[in-house]
Amino acid sequence: MTSLIVKNGTVVTASESFRADVKAEDGVITKIASSMDEDADRMVDARGKLVVPGGIDGHTHFEMPFMGTTTADDFESGTVSAAAGGVTTVVDFAVQQKGGSLLEALESWHSKARGKAVVDYGFHMIFRDLNAGTMGEIRRVMAAGVNTFKMFTTYRREGLMLDDGEIAEVMKEVSSAGGLVAIHAESNWLAERNVQSFLGQGKTAALYHLLSKPQIVEGEAVQRAITLARYVGASMYIVHLSSRMGRELVREARLSGLPVFAETCPHYLVFNDSVYRREDAAHFVMSPPIKAEEDRLALWQGLIDGDVKTVGSDHADFTREQKALGKDDFTKIPNGVAGTEVILPLLYSEGVGKGRLSVNRFVQVTSTNAARAYNIFPRKGTIAVGSDADMVVIDPDRKVRLTADFLHAKIDYSIYEDYVTQGYPVATISRGEVVMEENQVVARPGRGSFVPRGPFPGNRCPLFA
Repeated sequence: MTSLIVKNGTVVTASESFRADVKAEDGVITKIASSMDEDADRMVDARGKLVVPGGIDGHTHFEMPFMGTTTADDFESGTVSAAAGGVTTVVDFAVQQKGGSLLEALESWHSKARGKAVVDYGFHMIFRDLNAGTMGEIRRVMAAGVNTFKMFTTYRREGLMLDDGEIAEVMKEVSSAGGLVAIHAESNWLAERNVQSFLGQGKTAALYHLLSKPQIVEGEAVQRAITLARYVGASMYIVHLSSRMGRELVREARLSGLPVFAETCPHYLVFNDSVYRREDAAHFVMSPPIKAEEDRLALWQGLIDGDVKTVGSDHADFTREQKALGKDDFTKIPNGVAGTEVILPLLYSEGVGKGRLSVNRFVQVTSTNAARAYNIFPRKGTIAVGSDADMVVIDPDRKVRLTADFLHAKIDYSIYEDYVTQGYPVATISRGEVVMEENQVVARPGRGSFVPRGPFPGNRCPLFA
């Protein structure tokens, strides 16, 4: 039996903070006490520091083919980045191939992760081709440990978009099986018309990626998705929410009693649309694009008020060379940024450090809410006897500049190059094993395990309880 004790820290959960030592045996928390005078195979001194549940990044895209190329990070380098930033569980997106089955997609993603991941992982399933066979696979996919299904209202040309009828049909079946639907909400037709207009005028710079997708592009699709979810009685969340309009629509739906919530991303909380007027604007091209300052502030208010429940990275990174594929046409810039490594540091620095979030709300939005949303609580998402010993030691006084040299993603730049955090993870513990110390990831590839997720009790996501 292997054992570990984290001593002298302030333990923080979603609901309380207290001074305690925490003991783990064989990967599970077995004891929490004000003080422990006993031996363990490994001791971690957290004096003067916070001990929080391991982060859960519910939105990564490792080794994903997209826009004529493939994301730079695979499951090894991607989960190394996660561990370095205090994330102990990632949920990646398995992508159904056009004409292929959901179960084939799931096995393909298992093969990508197998032998590579250094932290635990799960999968969402992306629907891109709806037919009688795939509809019949939904419950089989859930039996295989995947209870979340994502659909797109955009990316028609990339073959990802489903129409409203297809989305409603999947929503109904997933909900009746006790699962949860995720929606990438952008109006394909509004965006496509704007793109055609700009290209027709010879406007090809990265700035026009932003201008082709104003607030209404997200807002219209969010409203449509909410309407469909209400119609079929489905639980749903909006991934990577980026706008004030989207946030207000989610809030209205929640106040009306609809089981809807939103996820946002660290880049939307730190930057505003001025980045698209920079020389390196292509590095910030993702969908939805980063919007105005009012949108950034609205997303923070959503986290404060509880309409925005989780923060996922949408980690889909591309090198300078890959981003340069669109140097003469913004529609050819691969969409995505790195982010799994910066969720906890940025939420702590910008949230707790600037008085926007309590440390308990910080734990909620970086870990506990995601664990509840994906049905892995209390195995993950808290520090409690019987839970997996996933913990992060944060030094609230540590300042770190998030340069490309410091971060671990396999790209040759950092969009956070000039950003200095106040507070940073100094140790990451995954199932009782120290996997990161002082920015050095020491875990072996393949130690991460698949975390199966079953149907929600009573067919209702507990995040809406």
